[in-house]
Amino acid sequence: MSIACDVVARTGNPLSRQSTTDLAKRAQDELGKPISRTTVWDILDADAIKPWQYEHWIFPRAPDFFKKAAVVLDLYQGYWQEERLDPFDVVLSSDEKTSIQARIRCQPTLQPGPKRRRRVEHEYGRGGALQYLAAWDVRQGRVMGRCEARTGIEPFGRLVQQVMEHPQYRTPYGRCDVRGRVFWVVDNGSSHRGAAAARRLSEAYPQATLVHTPVHASWLNQVEVYFAVLQRKVLTPNDSKDLQELALRIRLYEELSNKEAKPFDWKFTKYDLFDLLQRLARREAARTASTPATAPGPV
Repeated sequence: MSIACDVVARTGNPLSRQSTTDLAKRAQDELGKPISRTTVWDILDADAIKPWQYEHWIFPRAPDFFKKAAVVLDLYQGYWQEERLDPFDVVLSSDEKTSIQARIRCQPTLQPGPKRRRRVEHEYGRGGALQYLAAWDVRQGRVMGRCEARTGIEPFGRLVQQVMEHPQYRTPYGRCDVRGRVFWVVDNGSSHRGAAAARRLSEAYPQATLVHTPVHASWLNQVEVYFAVLQRKVLTPNDSKDLQELALRIRLYEELSNKEAKPFDWKFTKYDLFDLLQRLARREAARTASTPATAPGPV
């Protein structure tokens, strides 16, 4: 395992990852006796550390990260400015899923058979791309969306109008005598960035408030969870004859989701975030302390 976790660059080989064949050869050179690829794999598979697995992440570095994130996480818990939300207030999580391509396969897809997977032709023609803009109701687990040719201030404005003028949100939950507040949680994309976007929303709909996540924190936006489910259930494999069919499939799945609306079981709170940031700060401090100072080079 130590050989597998060793930095590959130390070998002088231009590798970022190693195969079992690579590891077997290195093990033989270092141990002085042969070892099979199967044995290498058995050792790796049984160990708690999986050096071949990796994932991308972004280190939170905005100076006001916790402050902005706490506002969003409080809304998910049903609080705004330390006060409990009214039952008729609405919390919406909104974003755009961009560049959804209609890939027209050069040969028809073959359906699965006994001991045979479904076969999707590798080559395809490009049938264009659409953008899916959606707003996820955090408290009800409902979604409202629309497909657009591109993203931007105007397409996002059309989504806002579609949602805000729907009876569900114009007179929240059917009460014609009460207008609850509507909180829109969004990231810092150009369609709804900054104070100008917040002003446009409040001027058009006084009961609406735009709430931005911190920079590089789309993972705090619950609609991204819906987009992930949509990708897995509807858009994979990507096999559409045109944009119209693609848009129809997205809309039908939206309707299907709303028939059995269920909010996400979101348990991550601002206290969990605080603990996470403290651990990251300690880890970064330890890393910095263990990094030797670099001597200045010649001037």
